[in-house]
Amino acid sequence: MHPRFPARLDAILTRMTPLSLGLVLLSALAHSTWNLLLKRSSEPEIFVWWLLVVEAVLMLPLGVVLFWLFPIAPVGWLFVLATVILHVLYFILLGRGYAQGDLSVVYPIARGFGPMLVPILAVLLLRETVALPAILGIAAIVVGIYIISWTGELQRFLLRPWNIMRNTGARYAVLTGLTIAMYAIIDKRGVSHIQPFLYLYLMSLGSAVLLFPYIRRKWGIQAMGLTWRSSRTSIVLAGLLAFLAYGLVLTAFSLSRVSYVAPAREVGIVVGVLMGVLILKEPFGRVRLAGSSVIVLGLILIAVSP
Repeated sequence: MHPRFPARLDAILTRMTPLSLGLVLLSALAHSTWNLLLKRSSEPEIFVWWLLVVEAVLMLPLGVVLFWLFPIAPVGWLFVLATVILHVLYFILLGRGYAQGDLSVVYPIARGFGPMLVPILAVLLLRETVALPAILGIAAIVVGIYIISWTGELQRFLLRPWNIMRNTGARYAVLTGLTIAMYAIIDKRGVSHIQPFLYLYLMSLGSAVLLFPYIRRKWGIQAMGLTWRSSRTSIVLAGLLAFLAYGLVLTAFSLSRVSYVAPAREVGIVVGVLMGVLILKEPFGRVRLAGSSVIVLGLILIAVSP
């Protein structure tokens, strides 16, 4: 290989940054759209299970090929098991959140709270240090979450800020964000042992299988069938969008530097709030849009922090 090839490759990847950012923006749109479809469903918990089934079925040929091409070591299966368990919790909490709260509340809090916890956990568990931009980013996310949860009663809000957890949707969103932080740490290690798309497929398949007994016991076969018959088009579309959202991000990471791509991905938070306000006609639109923008700013500060 020519000795100057790595430098040339780096230059090419840098010039391709606009393409990677375009892919990430499409990913953000796909992610917020499948969350919109989930929120609009009559039974979000059943809907999200069908979404996983659709992913597993439609992507089965890809999963088989990748499984044949990239054998998995025993340690890799441990990461698969861990991420499946955490994703089952994530989907249950997300479904309950949308059943109890607005899209413009649950989506930005869940998306913002998870990445906020990662540097905090790194300090507590791994004894890492956090730079000033990350500290400011964490503070901005907390402020943004409170802005989104504001209900118009400023005095009560300032005197009793812990009342945010009385909002059922916000409470489930915070718990969802906690699972996001946990599986993000697991997945970061997991994809170093397993091909990323194979890892994603096994997560979808395993989550669908593990989630089935819970959904069947809580809702029953009849309700599951009714949800499929009434929402099959939305379910299939959501399943494709969910897989596409992650696939586009992986492609973008292969084309450009993560430090460029990661902050742009969080634009989806604002898109999700806009969908909730404009399409679902949810209240406090300007306030929630402002709060989501503060969260995005915080995530960008964390992403660019050294």
